[in-house]
Amino acid sequence: MASLNTLRTKFGIVLSIIIALALLAFILSLKTEMGFSGNDPKVGEIAGEKIRYSEYYNEYEQIKAQNNIQESDEQQSAMLANAVWQSLFAKYVLTPGFSQLGLRVSDAERLAMISGRIPSQTLYNAFADPATGEYNVAAVTEFLAQAETDPQAQRAWTQLNEQLRAEREAQKYYGLIRRGVYVNALEVAEGVESMNKTYSGKWIGKRYSSVPDSLFNITTADLKAYYKAHKNRYKQAPNRTLSYVVFEVAPTDADLQALEAKAYETGREFAATDDLRAYVRADVHGSITDRYLSAAQLQSDEAEALLDGKTYGPVLKNNEWTMSRVVDTKMAPDSLGLRVIVLRYDERNLADSLLGAIRAGGDFAQMAQQHSLYGGNGGEIGVLPFSSFSGELADKLADAKNGDVIEIASGDVIQLFQVYKAGKPQKHVMVASITYPLEASESTRGDAHNQAGTFTVKAKGSLDAFNAAAAEAAVTPRMATLSEGDRLVRGLDDSRELVRWAFGAEEGDMSEIFNVGKDYVVAILTEIDDEEYAPLRKIHSQVHAQVLRDKKYDYILNQLAGATLEEQAANLGSEVADFKDVTLGTYFVDGIGYEPRVMGTISTGEQGAVSAPVKGQTGLFIVRVDAVDSDDKQTAEGEKVRAQATVESMVQRLAIPAVQQMAEMRDLRGKYF
Repeated sequence: MASLNTLRTKFGIVLSIIIALALLAFILSLKTEMGFSGNDPKVGEIAGEKIRYSEYYNEYEQIKAQNNIQESDEQQSAMLANAVWQSLFAKYVLTPGFSQLGLRVSDAERLAMISGRIPSQTLYNAFADPATGEYNVAAVTEFLAQAETDPQAQRAWTQLNEQLRAEREAQKYYGLIRRGVYVNALEVAEGVESMNKTYSGKWIGKRYSSVPDSLFNITTADLKAYYKAHKNRYKQAPNRTLSYVVFEVAPTDADLQALEAKAYETGREFAATDDLRAYVRADVHGSITDRYLSAAQLQSDEAEALLDGKTYGPVLKNNEWTMSRVVDTKMAPDSLGLRVIVLRYDERNLADSLLGAIRAGGDFAQMAQQHSLYGGNGGEIGVLPFSSFSGELADKLADAKNGDVIEIASGDVIQLFQVYKAGKPQKHVMVASITYPLEASESTRGDAHNQAGTFTVKAKGSLDAFNAAAAEAAVTPRMATLSEGDRLVRGLDDSRELVRWAFGAEEGDMSEIFNVGKDYVVAILTEIDDEEYAPLRKIHSQVHAQVLRDKKYDYILNQLAGATLEEQAANLGSEVADFKDVTLGTYFVDGIGYEPRVMGTISTGEQGAVSAPVKGQTGLFIVRVDAVDSDDKQTAEGEKVRAQATVESMVQRLAIPAVQQMAEMRDLRGKYF
């Protein structure tokens, strides 16, 4: 029977009740602490619906519990935040949208998903047989039997059914989208032609980079005109710009000398202690492997010392002082082939009966198939190195021989292991080690923090004061622009708190001292930009480059003269070059590079004719197609299948992002989360 504990640990099904009143009390206390008592601030907007702090926090805690996430690092936290945002998007956009479309999941469909006739990723994740990788319908039946008397299992099943509904509705939506696109006869014919034709010919060109910038006067009016004509290119999310300085915390020579002395002092005690386990556990930098390692799993110099019963180190490697000793040694097979029968903890009598039958020569694989919770493939686990095993199992397998049967009772299961292959005995060791990284002392950290504190006093008041203080402190200000939804400053690990501050600060505010990674950071908010389009002043260099490119194109075009390619080349100071083996699917043309407009001109031009000038990304180009070779490598039927598959894949990939764009989502979480 699939246990609740297994499902919770492996598949993240929520098995605990969130006490609403306690959660509400916590949220209210947090409101007061953060300065918005009596209010429930907006942290986002989806399809016109305001997402309030309390709703987001509620969803956050629920998904965190469902998926058993511990938020051990920023990556985990970011994944959780994204899952919450997507869940709210589904609530306010997808679910009501599917309802309006008439998408329903019938009981018959739900039962078909449970039976496996309609594949379900949700159910596969929860009830796949770990031995075979196949969906296990019997495990579902067993779990439902458990749910009849277990309220927690009932809640878990309700949650699974909700996930099933959402999954099936999304499948139907994708199906509608795919069925709504098709490739017509003209597209098929064009595709066949483009796939079967290979072009060769001549080309000339002149790069914009060959024309001096100094020949052109670009006025403010030019920039404004281009910006106005191409404004949609510069749509942006609301953002914040800040200037910040980093006070790096690096170990001094004195720190390094002290660390070396400490490592050698510890090394002497480490080598001499009689109670190695207690000594290592008492050191915050100490650790003991939970498995026995072979010589191949250790570095050669470490293996040589440890397998000979000696202490390894202290030695400086990879910016760490490290030392190690053997805690325990076992002679054990280098590898073991195992099969397993897994029984519920309350099936003691069955376990004893199976043990007797197996030791009497019974067929283990057949018994696994018949009785094991995960009996697919005869309970086969495979051949694994001895170092894969730990605890009681490692102890019992150390002396195992072919045919041995071992029982392990732990947690809510009884496991019967059969050894069908035992490799050559080999020495394995459990290793205790102490490692001191090369890091700054508390004194050095304090000095760096004091420097940052002095800086904050002198930098207050304005950006000019900030920059002047930075110059005096010999630190270089860096710039960063943060858009809604960003969680980190690029280049700064663990900078979530700095980002949160930036979205809650006013223009001109200076931050407190933030501990970012091993360093200290102080920032000043220089700009708040909530405009829909990036202002010209912020994208001046981009617009200037585009205007300059256009002027250079016109300049080169005015130089152009002559009827033949050769005459035009001479006029431009260029040379006629060849291109060959070009198809419509070619991304680069030798000598030209990536120029989509040139590719379009080659594939659509009249054979033997000199093309009109092409305004490329890097220059002006002219081509002449001299030969077009055709073959029949692509048929109309084949092209139809290929093109249809391509367009279906594309629309399915873009369907949800398109809906998200239409929903006009605003992510304002940066100030609070």
